[in-house]
Amino acid sequence: MANAKKVGIIGGSGLGDALCGKTTGKRTVVKTPFGEPSDAVVQTNWAGVDVAVLNRHGSGHLINPSMVNYRANIYALKSLGCTHVIASGAVGSLREHIEPKHLVIPDQVIDKTYRRVGTFFDGFFAAHVEFAWPFCPVLRQHLLNCSDAITTTVHDGGTYVCMEGPAFSTRAESEMHRSWGADLIGMTAMPEAKLAREAELAYALVALPSDYDCWRPHPADLDKHELLKEIIGNLAEATANAIELIKLAVARFDEIADLPSPAHNALELAIWSNRQYIPAKAKGTLGPLVAKYL
Repeated sequence: MANAKKVGIIGGSGLGDALCGKTTGKRTVVKTPFGEPSDAVVQTNWAGVDVAVLNRHGSGHLINPSMVNYRANIYALKSLGCTHVIASGAVGSLREHIEPKHLVIPDQVIDKTYRRVGTFFDGFFAAHVEFAWPFCPVLRQHLLNCSDAITTTVHDGGTYVCMEGPAFSTRAESEMHRSWGADLIGMTAMPEAKLAREAELAYALVALPSDYDCWRPHPADLDKHELLKEIIGNLAEATANAIELIKLAVARFDEIADLPSPAHNALELAIWSNRQYIPAKAKGTLGPLVAKYL
């Protein structure tokens, strides 16, 4: 593998605890200029490929989506030598054909978050990365190429609306998201995907639908406790499918290891500030994010 040194794995709801709890390896506590990551990063090897596994919500799922330190998480994976990131996240389905327990490899995102810092560079210079296609096309296609080996349906493409949370949508909001052409609703893809692009990491997402969002009413006679049990069961099954897909994608990583990703040179034309005015401490603070440009 000439280009891919290490693959970062970010586990979301369900998958984070399921994957990190069963992954043995070196637990590394990474210090970053942006504070503490969600958890220690587990460094190990799958099928001959070095991986770095991070639980987005921390052990026991204690960190809600708005409070995740996305900058620290992405910086930690970058500083450990990751070149690619496969992330996962639970979502609600906005489309009848995207059923709970299916998987989706989205290709677009709409960002509705407003409490989160969405850039690494607000303190030193102006940088504007290209983000028309927020998920790496090479890594997305690789996940899709591996999907025929798992038993559930894997959907190619879809628009993910990232809402702030932690409360779920109102019915009116859910219908609005559908009218926008969105397919999924979740709380964690942003600014994670945008920060990954700034860090020049090839990033793709495996979305795990656990239920239909509230645009599709649940049966009136279904007890709310039974409904929650059903949703958790759906997420558990989707998690098992997602772990199988991610591990297979890592095992077959040599198929794309030497293929360039647009993300790997995302900052080449993105820094618009006059280099003469960028303070020297920018390179020291931002480290691996900007070392080849400053």
